[in-house]
Amino acid sequence: MKNKKILIFFSLYMVLIPWLSFAQNRNSGPDFPAHRIIGNLYYVGTYNLGVFLLASEEGHILINTAYADSTPQIQASIESLGYSMDDVRILLTQQAHFDHTGALAEIKQLTGAQMWATRNDARVLEDGGFSDPHNGGPESRFAFEPVEVDRILYDGDEIELGGNRLVVHIHPGHTEGSSSYSMVVRENGRDYRVLIANMGTVNAGKRLAVDPTYPGVAADFAYTFTNQKSMDLDIWIAPHPDQYNLHDKWQPGQAYNPETFVDPEGFLEAVDALENQFLELLAEERID
Repeated sequence: MKNKKILIFFSLYMVLIPWLSFAQNRNSGPDFPAHRIIGNLYYVGTYNLGVFLLASEEGHILINTAYADSTPQIQASIESLGYSMDDVRILLTQQAHFDHTGALAEIKQLTGAQMWATRNDARVLEDGGFSDPHNGGPESRFAFEPVEVDRILYDGDEIELGGNRLVVHIHPGHTEGSSSYSMVVRENGRDYRVLIANMGTVNAGKRLAVDPTYPGVAADFAYTFTNQKSMDLDIWIAPHPDQYNLHDKWQPGQAYNPETFVDPEGFLEAVDALENQFLELLAEERID
């Protein structure tokens, strides 16, 4: 029953999120308190969209933005933690969609940070979403300000800054170059395996096998599900807070506790639910 409820939630999420994004007129949504996830990893996003800061004395890594209007919210969140957005040195994203990339170009210009991305998402970032096989084109409602990419990331690459180390995991399907990042954080005498996960949600309207949105999209999703289910982790977070039940796990004013986001079973349940959704949609296409 629990897995069925999760599957229903993600099915509704897949259908509603594009409409909700457009209905919000690309507004990043209400503010949400910045908070420490674990170690030097912080949430600096909005109520609806996940943005993550990995801080260090040598500079910070910022993962994702929200919509184009999100820069002031992100800056205020970073400052509330005692850090400065001016110290952001590396920009990353998990998927080249406008609700996660809208402010990248502005923040890059303001901070002088470098934009690093996977090859297949770099193309989309640099043309502002035009070449996105699902949402792109000359009349797309989902365009964003192009951002120049300074370094191409490959699966297994390590990103190091100020003692923090992220490992790149290419998890394609949702976009051609979707990526996750893993790290190990030691606190209170134990190692926590952390995954900043890009989930394999099948966008509404995406074609998987018959006239596929892009060649190999079904194989990409299948790889992502298999790879994610093989990963050992303790803590996971994701670009959409609802994907990892942020608002149930953390409440404004809650004291920091490294156990707050420990949820390996929830990750497997979420991946299984998305994989089942994918398989159902794939079967429906082949029947049609």
